[in-house]
Amino acid sequence: MLPTEPAVRGSASLFLSEAQRQGLKAGRRMLYVGLEPASEQVAACLRVEAGADVVARRKMMTANDVPVRIATSYFRADLFGGTRLGEPGFVRPSLQAAIVELGHAFGRAEESLIARPATGFERETLELDPGEWVVQVLRASYSTTDTPVHVLETICAASRHVFSIAQVSGHDEF
Repeated sequence: MLPTEPAVRGSASLFLSEAQRQGLKAGRRMLYVGLEPASEQVAACLRVEAGADVVARRKMMTANDVPVRIATSYFRADLFGGTRLGEPGFVRPSLQAAIVELGHAFGRAEESLIARPATGFERETLELDPGEWVVQVLRASYSTTDTPVHVLETICAASRHVFSIAQVSGHDEF
């Protein structure tokens, strides 16, 4: 996938909008919705203990019927358990709208990209060749009160993505 234009960031599905803009046939399928133990990375972002139950929403995305990424949204169970974020299916109109409805305004986000070998689940789900790597994008979003409200872990087939980073004009530093 090519870089995403800022204009599509407010869409119901950033992936579907961007794929369509690039002329690709996009698809997505929910793989899992429910509670699961938080990994160390997710727990640190959500400020919970590693292994604590968190709400997970995992889906797979395809481009022209080729699996390209697995995206999992994580939410603190104490804040979002028992809400529609824990219910099966896609949240309409968007996860962002559901978070706002629950009283959380976006404040800031931190993101990291890690290139690494694929796990067995990732290799099978993304239909990767042996030895193919993935890029794990971990984005932690915090409310205006600095409450961790959403962690998005996206596992991208490294050979099927381009990651472009740009600075906002007027704020460039060397």
